[in-house]
Amino acid sequence: MIVVKVGGSAGIDYDAVCADLAARWKAGEKLILVHGGSGETNRVAEALGHPPRFVTSPSGYTSRFTDRQTLEIFEMVYCGKINKGIVERLQRLGVNAVGLSGLDGRIFEGRHKDSVRAVENGKTRVLRGDHTGTVEKVNTGLIELLLTAGYLPVLTPPASSYEGVAINVDGDRAAAALAVALKAEALLLLSNVPGLLRAYPDEASLIRQIPADDVEAYLEFAQDRMKKKVLGAAEAVAGGVRRVIFGDARAGQPITAALDGAGTVVS
Repeated sequence: MIVVKVGGSAGIDYDAVCADLAARWKAGEKLILVHGGSGETNRVAEALGHPPRFVTSPSGYTSRFTDRQTLEIFEMVYCGKINKGIVERLQRLGVNAVGLSGLDGRIFEGRHKDSVRAVENGKTRVLRGDHTGTVEKVNTGLIELLLTAGYLPVLTPPASSYEGVAINVDGDRAAAALAVALKAEALLLLSNVPGLLRAYPDEASLIRQIPADDVEAYLEFAQDRMKKKVLGAAEAVAGGVRRVIFGDARAGQPITAALDGAGTVVS
């Protein structure tokens, strides 16, 4: 079992990811795709007159502040345009893909955080009305049912809170939780950079290898959203996933290249 997470930033080649995924699926591999959609969500939110708001926590992590209107835009893009666009690509390639959000069947579950602490102008504030959380539980029954029946699951946030409320969760950490729950052999975190860079954005500074027992020590090299990927990698290897690879989704055969050792390998 291989869990592949592909981001939603500019430059990602979804055609290349889907073509590689389809070839490996047809060769008999079991894969699950988890995707994001942040770039397109930002564009749509701007067009709808409700621009995105990003906040930074006191510990330095950046996330989207998700009020109810933002959540609805988020669902429209992630669960609609991006998810069905990927499913369509895979169907055209002969793969019987099924697109679901973590809300469906409560695949991803976690606690609803109504408020978030954010640092603004050097001061810590508490912002209320947030619809975010962290995946604490993965319900694998529906996923296993689909895989057994020959369907390739294509998953995306949001998740469900324990009360059944939709919550925005980080896709990389959700993918890590999924990989742990399914006892995956590998977790691939594909984005628009070749891996974790020691001196971002210098791609020549790529870090090739990270020891599994020392992942969090590399957080200092992670910029912005890459911090969540490193955190997700730490959670995955701690949960028993044999290797996590930060790979490049911009061209070529992204999945095959990552499994062959391109990018940053955590093992």
